[in-house]
Amino acid sequence: MIELAADAAIRTRALPIGITEGDTAELIPQLDELTELLANLDIEVLEPLAVRNRENHSRFKVGTGKAEEIARIAQECEADLLVFDEPLTPSQQRNWERLSQCKVIDREEVILEIFASRAQTREAVLQVELARAKYMLPRLTGAWSHLSRQRGGGATTRGKGEAQIETDRRLLRDQVRQLEEELSRVRRSRDTQRKARLRRPVAQGAIVGYTNVGKSSLLAALSGADVMAKDQLFATLDPLARQVALPEHLEAVLTDTVGFIRKLPHTLVEAFKSTLEESVIADFLLLVLDASSRDVDLEWETTIGVLRELGADEKKIVIVFNKCDKIPAEEKIFLTARLRGLFPDALFVSAATGEGLEQLRRKIALIVAGKRCRLTAELPAQRSDLVAFAYQTGQVEKCEYDDDGKCFLVFCIEAKHRHLYAEYLV
Repeated sequence: MIELAADAAIRTRALPIGITEGDTAELIPQLDELTELLANLDIEVLEPLAVRNRENHSRFKVGTGKAEEIARIAQECEADLLVFDEPLTPSQQRNWERLSQCKVIDREEVILEIFASRAQTREAVLQVELARAKYMLPRLTGAWSHLSRQRGGGATTRGKGEAQIETDRRLLRDQVRQLEEELSRVRRSRDTQRKARLRRPVAQGAIVGYTNVGKSSLLAALSGADVMAKDQLFATLDPLARQVALPEHLEAVLTDTVGFIRKLPHTLVEAFKSTLEESVIADFLLLVLDASSRDVDLEWETTIGVLRELGADEKKIVIVFNKCDKIPAEEKIFLTARLRGLFPDALFVSAATGEGLEQLRRKIALIVAGKRCRLTAELPAQRSDLVAFAYQTGQVEKCEYDDDGKCFLVFCIEAKHRHLYAEYLV
């Protein structure tokens, strides 16, 4: 994985590199994002390099002449680390390191490092370790090539390098298997907690969106609960559920989820699949976008693409533009009008200032009301089972008995159970 400079006073200098077959201007937002990712690792980031490449080459991804030019630029700017925005194969990574005499990584390894630095709970730590182990497995070849050169191997004997690689592969495969088993146990425990939550007749919502759009801040503002919210990429790796009070005595449980990002590594999608499934089991989604971002269109496409991959794009989705307070005053009218044109039903809020939060609560309440209903019933003494059912699966606001044992009941319950009380409704 990424090795930072041994001397803390000397920061690693990274050269971000983007490769495209089209216009290099298209790489600007991607390289800006890669720069931000690297900055989150406390790495000094040099001016990004956008490379136009007419065809894909197996050795360096670019032609040999272009590769030598990039290596020369890296030496001139004294880069210690080359970071490619596109995924590199293990052989391409080794070829670049031989040519440039620099450490070479790709975007996937950068994201893995950030996830590793953010993981807090046992499940998140296991998920990141599993993704890193799977990433490293095909990259062991060459790690011990210096040993192979010490003594050659014949038909029945192998050099020290080959033997060491096989040993490391076996150890890494064993590690992957152990991590998968432990992660399975942790997930079973969380699934039990999730099922207990779903048994309550409370609407379940998931807050989804691009990384660092303010999902955790929005959850904290809506719930009034203490939620960790930081202005950094992937601050939240574990789903966090909080109860939110809504108008008309309604309530919902909202779950914060891990942020999405362009080119999210497949190993991480697989590792965090159970975490991302919170959006699949939810009754509705709050899809949060950063109103102040210049890449809001791409962030929308990325988010809806991940939801489509998870099979959650057909759910009820409320589009929420957060960080409205960060839009420059001179641009606010034009930018808001443009976004309203693209998303007519979207809500504009600010978790920091509270702007638009009451409107968002009312919107959620309308969704919840469609799932739950508030009933007033007069139940005869012999239907104490329905009183018990209301307490067990619903939310009772008022319960009074007269001298004959008749129960006057005001309560909220899931709409699908309304028929049980139909003949007793007032």
